[in-house]
Amino acid sequence: MQDVTDLTFMRVLSRYGGADVYVTEYFRVHEVSVPDPWILRSIDENPTGRPVFAQMIGQDIEALVRTAKELLRHPVAGIDLNLGCPAPVVCKKEAGGGLLRNLPKVDRILGALRDAIPTRFTVKTRVGYDSPDEFPALLDVFRRHSIDALAIHGRTVVERYQTPVHPERIREAVETMPCPVIANGNVIDVPTGLAYHEQTAAAGLMIGRGAIRNPWLFDQLRAGFSGDPVPAPTCRDLLGYVRTLYEEIARDTSGFEPHLHVQRMKKTMVYVTQGHDPEFEYRLRRAKQPEEFHSICDAFLDHDEPMPPRPNENSRLFCGFSELKSGASQPPLPSPSSP
Repeated sequence: MQDVTDLTFMRVLSRYGGADVYVTEYFRVHEVSVPDPWILRSIDENPTGRPVFAQMIGQDIEALVRTAKELLRHPVAGIDLNLGCPAPVVCKKEAGGGLLRNLPKVDRILGALRDAIPTRFTVKTRVGYDSPDEFPALLDVFRRHSIDALAIHGRTVVERYQTPVHPERIREAVETMPCPVIANGNVIDVPTGLAYHEQTAAAGLMIGRGAIRNPWLFDQLRAGFSGDPVPAPTCRDLLGYVRTLYEEIARDTSGFEPHLHVQRMKKTMVYVTQGHDPEFEYRLRRAKQPEEFHSICDAFLDHDEPMPPRPNENSRLFCGFSELKSGASQPPLPSPSSP
């Protein structure tokens, strides 16, 4: 998640269990770009002890190849290409999800990067630009290149985050791609994670927004998959997470300005407040100084009631996850020896 899941966030998240593999914020790539020094720090100073992939976004083939080679000089687990970002400013430049409207160019980019990257090369995509019906043609392009993993956000670009995901499309990729397929989108608690995995048979789950809201989510999912008791944090535990983030982000900020720091925290808190009393988000959006920020967080979180396990359905940031939990079980995948 750009401007949120940075070096500081990775360091804090790792204290709560963290992910098995991390992906950096994306390096914006164009004709005269150089790798962002702050994002490079999340590679060179990786505080998690886990592998980290360097993510690129752009459409200039020569610049993407050049940047990939520069990033490979750092301790990365591999290079990831973003073909999924739905931000209008990105798509307008025919980058991220905008590239899904130009499959011949996607084909050329993948070929050039595969030739240039001797280590792991992965791709993040959506199931189409306008319609999920575009997905089979997109898979045909991916199969022409020896990518090492494919992460799929189960919505189209135009759907952004405002619809249920399409698990049947991810399952289609699992059945036809020769590489591992990772399911992304709408994993906000253990039931949605288990259901998404069951319905797609994906090799793993990629989580962004859900983990910003709930840093225990990775450990909860590990427990859910193994059948162990699932950690149940309280609102006071969540308050500790917010305070830690506040302090760690402040420590990593040069030229610290209190009112600007509160504005920066709102980028994270907009996710954290989901599922709580709507007044929590309303008041935080209007906070200007640290004293206001902390007073509001204390008022809504300084108690031992369980943290709400999921955000509100059909909110501005989370939508359609109930369909995952209510989805019918899929038939088993055929074994390699099946006719």
